[in-house]
Amino acid sequence: MSWGYKILIGFTAFVAMMTFMVVRSFGVNFEMVEKDYYKSELRYQEVIDATKNATGLSKPVQIVKSGTTLTLQLPAEVQQKKISGSIWFYNAADASKDKHIELKTNTEGMQELSNAGLQPGSYTVKMQWKADETNYYSEQQLTISQ
Repeated sequence: MSWGYKILIGFTAFVAMMTFMVVRSFGVNFEMVEKDYYKSELRYQEVIDATKNATGLSKPVQIVKSGTTLTLQLPAEVQQKKISGSIWFYNAADASKDKHIELKTNTEGMQELSNAGLQPGSYTVKMQWKADETNYYSEQQLTISQ
């Protein structure tokens, strides 16, 4: 076999490999953490301040898992205040598993949630809430199994 054929075979193999890699890359799913990350980054000082407020509470927000129920308990100092906010179950591996829930606590600062809507996996529970005029933010890790 002459050197011309060897170069032609090598070049053809290279082109085939590059074509395979390009076609394969079109099928890769890459997701951003947030669709509008730039606006979120500009508001990040608010998150820092709200996190500082949450760490200043007597104890952190508690999330207790029992069977198919998740019980969320806010600290005592915010229980009798007007509370509004949201809970985001964020799954870093798959955005289709994310779930947003409105925070609706009772007078004892407790909310029960069903984890039936959550698929098995690891979640970061991101809570943003406002008690009277003070903003709070906290994150906790949560694993939902079968």
